[in-house]
Parts: sequence; structure tokens; C-alpha cells
Amino acid sequence: MIYAEVAVNAPLAHPRTFTYSIPSDIPVSVGYAVWAPFGPRLLQGIVFALSDYSPVPETKDIDQVIGTRPLLSYPQVELARWIAEHYVVSYFDAASLMLPPGFERKVLTFVEPNPRVPEYVFDSLPPQQQEIMTFLQEKGRTNVKDVPRIAGKGKIDSAITQLVRRKLVLKTCGIEPPKIHPRLVTYLKLAVSTDQAREAITGMEVKRAHRQSDLLQLLMGAIDPVSLPEARRELGFSSATVQALQKRGLISLDRVSVRRDPLAHRTFAAVNPPTLTRDQNEVFDAIRTAMQEHGSATTFLLHGVTGSGKTEIYLRALKEAVAQGKRAIVLVPEIALTPQIIARFAERFPARVAVLHSKLTPGEQFDEWHRIRDGNFDVVIGSRGALFAPQPDMGLIIIDEEHEWTYKQHDQQPRYHARDAAIKLAELTNAVLIMGSATPDITSYYRAQHGEHRLLQLPQRIAGGEISQMPLVEIVDLRRELREGNRSILSRSLYGSISRALAAREQVILFLNRRGTATFVQCRDCGFVMRCKRCDVSLTYHAAEDGLMCHQCNYRSRIPGICPDCSSKRIKYLGIGTQKVEEEVSAIFPGARTLRWDRDVTKGRYAHEEILERFLSHDADILIGTQMIAKGLDIPLVTIVGVINADIGLHLPDFRSSERTFQILAQVAGRAGRGTIPGKVIIQSYTPWHYAVTTASNHDYSSFYEQELHFRQQQNHPPFSRMARLVYTNTNAARCQSESQRFCRILRQEITSRGIPHTRLIGPSPAFTPRVRGKFRWHIIVCGPDPVSLFSEITIPIGWSLDIDPLNLN
Repeated sequence: MIYAEVAVNAPLAHPRTFTYSIPSDIPVSVGYAVWAPFGPRLLQGIVFALSDYSPVPETKDIDQVIGTRPLLSYPQVELARWIAEHYVVSYFDAASLMLPPGFERKVLTFVEPNPRVPEYVFDSLPPQQQEIMTFLQEKGRTNVKDVPRIAGKGKIDSAITQLVRRKLVLKTCGIEPPKIHPRLVTYLKLAVSTDQAREAITGMEVKRAHRQSDLLQLLMGAIDPVSLPEARRELGFSSATVQALQKRGLISLDRVSVRRDPLAHRTFAAVNPPTLTRDQNEVFDAIRTAMQEHGSATTFLLHGVTGSGKTEIYLRALKEAVAQGKRAIVLVPEIALTPQIIARFAERFPARVAVLHSKLTPGEQFDEWHRIRDGNFDVVIGSRGALFAPQPDMGLIIIDEEHEWTYKQHDQQPRYHARDAAIKLAELTNAVLIMGSATPDITSYYRAQHGEHRLLQLPQRIAGGEISQMPLVEIVDLRRELREGNRSILSRSLYGSISRALAAREQVILFLNRRGTATFVQCRDCGFVMRCKRCDVSLTYHAAEDGLMCHQCNYRSRIPGICPDCSSKRIKYLGIGTQKVEEEVSAIFPGARTLRWDRDVTKGRYAHEEILERFLSHDADILIGTQMIAKGLDIPLVTIVGVINADIGLHLPDFRSSERTFQILAQVAGRAGRGTIPGKVIIQSYTPWHYAVTTASNHDYSSFYEQELHFRQQQNHPPFSRMARLVYTNTNAARCQSESQRFCRILRQEITSRGIPHTRLIGPSPAFTPRVRGKFRWHIIVCGPDPVSLFSEITIPIGWSLDIDPLNLN
């Protein structure tokens, strides 16, 4: 007997599998998806291991397999195992990251009348049961969830149970139908010779069957079968026309599976690769040597200043992988970045690039996943989830802008970091991993300095194939601007620079990491601030919608005419966001064409591509946006970049606030001067002396790293320790506080009793945003060399969420 260790789709506190016996007629191997009995239910599961013995005395048989081959490869199963144990989630939750779109299905319960029972028996039933029987006799086999529509919800379960017990109703189970299917398109073709078709057409003309005649003529003139939608668009016939021709045996219909291609709306022209610089050659030689060794995984941290040609290194590495019969995955931090990087790769590898990200339709994701598994693409490009694509023959993984926080999943389990998961996947597949950034994550750089990663450097910018200078950066002290009477959002230096750029027909980027028009709305008499009813945050005024919006839960409210607290009419709009910047810039430069790029204007499917294309084609002079404009964009005509307020985010209660400020300032500064015209950056700040601002202005990562590392070492923060964050939410404020204090005592006792070394707890305390969507939030921070070990023997109570290695402590 062979046994399978199966990860089942059930809520579990810890990663664990369940042992099932495998019937001799069911072929199963590691990575197969199966239906497995779990108590009274039938659940989906993934086979994690096979064994010749069972650790338990009695086992149930696997019910059936799903599909004809494994859904997960062996490296993916092992990656799922690592994710589950590293982030303390169930094995199935970890494996679900790698399953095809629409995979998860439920077992449904159906009821139907027993056909052997005569109808007169139903006359003696209570009224509610009679009503149920009448419904089932009319509908036949019905999902039990649909029955409550015709009976009281409170008593329906017991009524059905009584009917089943008396064998008046039969109860059966069935698997939910698939949610996503391959797209099938009907194709038409002649089923007779052309002579027979002409003869038929003659008869149709006599009978005035013009639609049938036209369709036959279309098919006669086509070399290949014609799709039904295409023929309908051209001729405008009805289904009756097709049915008549098919009934006479003149045409045949074939249902063909057609790929839903997310790149079908784009075309890519082939380009020749540029000549590498000396630095690029040295970097690529090191990567190529590692790829040719085939011995073990190698992780490179590619630290290159903005515009230094990191993408060209990625392209050369992919070419080398393809030459070795290998394939690659490329991760980008934002969907906004995919249009440019897809173009770069698709120009070099035509028709060999797949795309995976959340903006695709479920059908497109389904088709891309299956074609990737079939080995149809050299490279998969996408956001963090693309790491789990079923790319066979993995030889290369690339993480562009590896420092970005968007590689961390923070809103649901498993709260994995794509960078750490990529390191593990590279290890499991013996692939080369390249992590590129102009502003590497402090922990990544620390590991590279200590030999865990191989550090590669591109210290010089390239423009037009030549070495060029980094943009000149000027810091403007906004306190001085105010003292000297300038109350505009633009300093005098930034105003003058924009004016000169517009006069020279150059382009400008203005950055402010805050959406909306006004940050908050306040009564000038009593000080009352309009706040969200469900979250402890102020509402942001959005002029475009002429209303107030909560950026936590999306709650919306009208603008009050008077203060809700004191009835004063002196309502003031304070603070600025990107909408306000757009308004004021349009007023200051009425002849300039402005374009805004933030979450409020990128809700459409192709919104990112359309905005980028408009700016690249110079349909706008000034681009105003949030952090999505700071990442990886290469727009040659941009010569001026202005940071409206560099201090946003700098003083948050998070030890990473300085690092994030430095990274975003350095990245947005890197958008200037990427063409042949030198660039200039103006950073406006109320704290111009802060080391995050000064080192960013000097493009000096090394100085920032040394100062930040010194601060981290003093506080014993990562990379000198690891963290875990526990968040408890409850609609009752007192209950939230008491439960947080109770569980914190349990954790302290656990640390003491087990003697876990160098581990401390911070908190419990209210979170920085103490209430979100009507629920109060308290958190506990665990800091130590291995916080995961603390939870190995503790069941985390309901209401708590655990985040290992959190990037956000707010």
C-alpha cells in the first residue's frame, strides 16, 4: 500500500498534512491535486509526499485525482512547504499561490424528490415541507442553497433533514462546475465541394435565401475556416442561417480553443541590442559564468544607479538562459511598470513573452497559466504573483527594483515576500537570481556585504549609448520660502526650472506621494476635522469627485455646508494632494498640458499604458503623480523633476521611514536627464538637513547605508534581528485591548518557559491607524533572531493575524 501526505483546503492553525491511502486504480504522484474525504466533507488537496507506510493506524482513501498530470512541480511543492513553515500558514494556503486560476471548487449538496414515492404521500406533510416538495418536483435536482428562497431560512435545514430521513427526498453531492473555461470559438467551413456549393447557391437565390447564399460564398472564398463571430460581423446573419446550412449538410461547425492574449492589442518591432559599456561587460561576464556552471544557485545583487543599463543586463542574461535551453521569470513591483519592460523583452523575444498580473481578466490568467506550463514562453513577466507561474526548465529569475515594498503581500495570508521566496525557488531549481536596484533594501545590501549574495556594481549612468552625468539635485528649504513670502506649492527655483523646460519644449515630472486635493477638511472655529465613520483617519477631499473619501476603506461623504460640531460655516481645506498640485500647476502655467498618474485615474484596464503612452508621445508637458511615477520609467525628454514635499512619510512611527524616503527620492530623481539633455531635480523639504534627503540629493547610497545601518544596530532592528507582527481586530475597543494584553502575557510566558534567547516583545499598543473599517486594531511586535520559533507550539487565536518579517509597522 502506498500512502499520500495531502495538504487539504481546510482552515488550519499550523502547517500540516493528512495521510491518505491511494487506491491501486488511481495514479498519484507528488504535486497532484486530489479530492480527499475530510470528516463528512470532500475537500480539495495537494499531494506533498508519498510513503510506503502510514504514521496513523487507519486511513481513508483518496476519492479521485483532479486532472491527468501534477498541477505543481516538485520544486513548487517544496517552495510551498517552505512558505508555509516560514510564514506559519497551512500548506494548502501556500500551495494555492501556485494553482491555476479558478482551481478552487467546492462540493455542493443537491436534493431531489425520490421518484419511487407516490405523490399522495406528500398530502400529509406539514405546509412547509409540502412547499419544498412542490418546488423540487418542478425544479428537479437542486442545490440545497437554493431551497431557502421558497421557505423560512431558520427552519429549512431541519425540514430538509426530516424529508431525507423519511426517504421522501434524496440527498447527493456533486462538485461545483469550473469557474473558468478555455475560450471556445465556433469556426465554419464548407462540408461539400465548391461545385455543390455553387449549385446550392443557385437554388437559394431563387428562394431569396440571400443570407444563406452570402455565407456560402464567403466560405467558398476562404482558404481557412472562418470564425462565426467574424462572419457575423461581416454579413450580419442570425443563428437560423447557420442552422439551416448545417441541417442541409452544406457546412460544418468546429469548436476550437482560442487563447485570450493580453498582448493582442500591442505590436512590437524587433530592435538590435546596444553595445555594452565596460562596467556592463564585467557584470554580464560574472552572471554568464555563473549560469554556465550549472552547479548550484547563485544570487546576485545588481546595484546600479538609475539609468545605468540594468535592464540590458537582464536581457543579455535571458538570451544566455535561452541558449542553454532554460527559461526565466521577471518580476516588476508595479503593474504600471509592465508596459515598458514588456516592450523591452518582447522586442528581443517576439511571441515568447507571457504576462501575469491582477489587471488581466480571469480568462486571460487561465490561458496564460496553462500555456506557460506547456512551455510556450521563454519569459514570464509580472508582479509578485508571477513568481509562482508554472515555468518549466527554470534557469533565471530577475527581480527588478528589489527594494520595493510591493513585493510583500500584506493584505492576506500567506504574507510572503516575493524576494525571499525567489531566493528559495532559485535554490530549489539551481537557477541564477538577479536582484536589481539603484537603492537596494538595507537587508539585501547587508547580506551582500557579508557574502550571502554576490554584489555587482554599475556606478555610471548611460544615455544614448554613452556615459552621462547624474542629474544635478538642488534642495530647497521650504521654511525659508515661507519666511520670504512665497506661499505657492512651487518654490521659486522649481517655478523657474519648469518655465525654462516648457520654453525649450522639454518635459517635467512633479512628484507628491499623496492623492486627492486636500489632506483634511477642518472647521476654523472649533477645530473639528471631518473623519471617516469607520476608520480613525481624516477624510481626504477629492475635487474631481467633489466629495470626501477615506483612503483606508473607500468610504465617501459629501462636503458639509456647515461644521457638524459647532454649525460654523468657516470650513477650510488643508494639506495638498496630486489633484491640488494639478489644479495649481494648470493655473500657474495655463499653456502647459498636464497629466496626472495616481490610483484615482488608473482604474481602467489599460489606464497605465495609456497614460505612459501619452506622456512618451509628448501629448503632455507635465506629469504629476504619486510613487508609481518614481519607478523605472525611462522618458528621454524629462529634464526637470520636482519633489513637492520630501517629508511625507519621513516621520512615520516606523524604523524604515528614513530608508523609504531615501529610496523614493533617489528613484524619482533618477527620472530626470535620461536622454541626451542633462537633467535637474529640485527637492522641496521642511527638514533639508535629514540624512535621507541629503544623501539622496548626492546620489550617495553608500553614505546613507552606513548611517542607516548604524541606527539599526543601535536599536537592534533588521538586519540585526528579525520581526513578527501580530494584529488583533475587534469591533469592541475594550475587548480589543483586553485580548491583546491577555495574549501578550501568554507570549511572554512562552518566551520565558522555553528559554527563547534574545527575543523581546514591543506592546501591546494601538496600531498607528487604531480603527479600520469599523474594527479597532492593537498590535504586538516580536523582535529576535528567530521569531517563527515562538509560534511553533502556540495556536494563534481567532481574530489575530500574523505577519513574519513585516515591512509595515503602522
